[in-house]
Amino acid sequence: MARRSKLLDPINLFVPKFRVEECLAEIRECLEAGWTGLGFKTVQMEQKWIAYTDLPHAHFINSATSGLHLAVRLLKDVDGWTEGDEIISTALTFVSTNHAIKYEGLNPVFADVDEYLCLDPEAVRLAITPRTRAIMFVGMGGNTGQLSEIIKICQEHDLRLILDAAHMAGTRLDGQHVGQGADVTVFSFQAVKNLPTADAGMICFESATLDEEVRKWTWLGINKDTYTRTVSENRYRWHYDVENVGYKYHGNSVMAALALVGLRYLDEDNAQRRNIASRYRSMLSKSANLSLVSIPEGCVSSQHLFQIMTDNRDEVMDQLNQRDIFPGVHYKDNASYRMYADLQGSCPRAHRASERLISLPLHVSMTEQDASYVAQSLLEIVEA
Repeated sequence: MARRSKLLDPINLFVPKFRVEECLAEIRECLEAGWTGLGFKTVQMEQKWIAYTDLPHAHFINSATSGLHLAVRLLKDVDGWTEGDEIISTALTFVSTNHAIKYEGLNPVFADVDEYLCLDPEAVRLAITPRTRAIMFVGMGGNTGQLSEIIKICQEHDLRLILDAAHMAGTRLDGQHVGQGADVTVFSFQAVKNLPTADAGMICFESATLDEEVRKWTWLGINKDTYTRTVSENRYRWHYDVENVGYKYHGNSVMAALALVGLRYLDEDNAQRRNIASRYRSMLSKSANLSLVSIPEGCVSSQHLFQIMTDNRDEVMDQLNQRDIFPGVHYKDNASYRMYADLQGSCPRAHRASERLISLPLHVSMTEQDASYVAQSLLEIVEA
């Protein structure tokens, strides 16, 4: 294949798409109302997200990392977990997942992954100990993996389920948006996610009590946020209490304005991602030098990532770069980081995958011709 023309833009891993005029119109409403912080648009986004996902509760926050921390913190408090208790997690994830466990003095215990690069149920069963309190399931790339089996394990062993759905905005399993069956689900609306803002997220507790509680924790423990006090008809609306040492984790109306626009196009954009993925799959599936990550029956993936595995990964990526193709890696085995070094060797499949994984460029501004160029280039490189 001829080298890509220098007149064409490089093909990058992620390029977020913003409907600029619609975004500006939503932000203008914030500016004209003089309300850019918590409330106003954040309330609208929460209501729209509940309607979209059919989850019972949703709270707009400043990042998915904050949401994961809050998920662990509140479940720890309500269930009486103590320092040294364990949460089963994956080594194949962004470090936010496992940092959230460490933040609260709990121990992540890594279980290995399956062919979907999600937690393997049998590995999870083997990892359960008397100190296990929860399972943290990561929907890698928008994939549900064997989530239904993980839900059953949680029910059998009376464990909490935290769903790290950072990649799963728009993912459906058996016709339902993901999050059903989890105690808490956390979504990411970070700049390159399927529903992009600059940085934001959503935390969705199954419990109404915990949904009410988390709103205090994201506003420094204050039991009445500024917006509630402003719109309240209570005569003494300036009175409030500080119930705990909370955090400054709430979202703001400017980010929510971007999210509201993104939500209008989320299903359309995810369909485009699946089209690109389908082109990749049709061109790459017959290569003996590549392994493709499959999607289980019943899963309609958000297709945040399209991942392949190949030997000599770094050399392959370097050659792709020379053709103006810039893929990524999701993720490095967390046990290779010094703070998780005591868990090295516990997940051989995850470790092997982390040495071979490549995430191919995948975003809604790509054309089928772009995808064909990427796939053909990859084939030429691995089969040379």
